[in-house]
Amino acid sequence: MEKVLKPMSGYLALVICLILFVATIFLFITGVDNNITFVVLSVLCFLVFCFFLKGLMIIQPNHSRVLNFFGKYVGTVKENGLFFINPLYSSQRISLRSENLQGQTLKVNDKMGNPIEIAVVIVWKVGDTYKAAFDVERYSDFVKMQSEAAVRHLAMSFPYDNLEDDHAPITLREGGDKINSILEQELTDRLSKAGIIIQEARISHLAYASEIAGAMLQRQQATAIVAARTKIVEGAVGMVDLALKKLSEENIVELDDERKAAMVSNLMVVLCGEKAATPILNAGTLYN
Repeated sequence: MEKVLKPMSGYLALVICLILFVATIFLFITGVDNNITFVVLSVLCFLVFCFFLKGLMIIQPNHSRVLNFFGKYVGTVKENGLFFINPLYSSQRISLRSENLQGQTLKVNDKMGNPIEIAVVIVWKVGDTYKAAFDVERYSDFVKMQSEAAVRHLAMSFPYDNLEDDHAPITLREGGDKINSILEQELTDRLSKAGIIIQEARISHLAYASEIAGAMLQRQQATAIVAARTKIVEGAVGMVDLALKKLSEENIVELDDERKAAMVSNLMVVLCGEKAATPILNAGTLYN
């Protein structure tokens, strides 16, 4: 479990280091000409200088240091500035800044078995430095591998659209924020063991695979044409029904069943035709 440390300020240690460094040079120069004792003292000052210098630690904003003492976790320093720690501690730098992961375009099968291409953009950062440092091997590689696995699982859990599954409550193409929310939750569950926080996850590319893209486009066009024709027919039937009712209510003309059938046929041709109808004058009667 992560433990946050607040070490002592390193400015006093920095001053001591400067004094020891100056003393090392002075004693060495003095001892070379006069007394070997000064040389020994110079060496001792230099060793103490190196000891204090190793304990100095600079932490930049949004960075951290994970400290260990001979294999034992001591804590994590998250404050930025100059600090002094036990020189015997070993430290590991871990960035706390947000990072973008532009996933590669993956070719997978959706829920209906259709090959599709999908890619995502993920914004993440380290939330728990202990887990990132000790629970996984190279947490950045872990993020990449688990993100790819999460995207594949998402693509296989939902159909691309509702052409084949009319009752699908969510599709990849029309799911929008709900699909992104499901993806974020999937990533959070997979990456929590590495102490990773998912800030945002969105689908950046979604398309049918090239080998079926043409066929699916034709299918979508056909579906759109059928839907449009259905609306046209429904509207035409309503208009014909309204016309017959008006003619009957206002006693404009008396039509028997055969004349009604002919009128309905003509109106449906006019209303449902793709091109404008060409009028034809009939000088006779329906029965001649």
